[in-house]
Amino acid sequence: MNAILYYIHDPLCSWCYAFRTSLAELKQALPPEIHFKRLLGGLAPDTTEPMPPALQQSIQQAWHRIEQTIPGVKFNFAFWSDNTPIRSTYPACRSLLAARKQSAELEDKLLSCIQEAYYQRARNPALDATLFECAIQSGLDKEQFELDYRSHEIDRQLQQEIKTARSLGVCSYPSLVLGQNSRISSITVNYLDYRTMLDDIEALLIYR
Repeated sequence: MNAILYYIHDPLCSWCYAFRTSLAELKQALPPEIHFKRLLGGLAPDTTEPMPPALQQSIQQAWHRIEQTIPGVKFNFAFWSDNTPIRSTYPACRSLLAARKQSAELEDKLLSCIQEAYYQRARNPALDATLFECAIQSGLDKEQFELDYRSHEIDRQLQQEIKTARSLGVCSYPSLVLGQNSRISSITVNYLDYRTMLDDIEALLIYR
């Protein structure tokens, strides 16, 4: 049976954003018998309440830490003065599932567009207007996207992906889990060198 490499993430997780280059290199190098599967972990449930100041400060500190430790990753800190931050990532998660219904390629494009809007252009990713703008920029069918985005089906799918992520023992993002038959193995994320992750995966495949 082919193995599955689960990537559990959230589109508004700054550490997931920092991991994108190393992840892309890992995906490119994966052995052909491994199926790569994304799962949305759902970092923060729906709310319209402003983000508490202490949490805003904590996230900004994480941005600074990422910039200091991962070469090439920069953030636009104007986001915090130009917006009313809202701690809600479920809308962005649902938008990716709506994009996935059109194609996996469009899901990838929308993810990149949302991250670009948030981290580089200081747009508020918790707002429908931002997500719909990104959907259009990504080439999605606008009417179909909005219909799916608001559907009960997409919400149920998100809840199922969150449940699956929890069943894999995941509670932080980004996470990698290798599934083989009935066994699951956590893979240590490396933001700087994909080869350590590839070595771990190949070693597990040898001894399955």
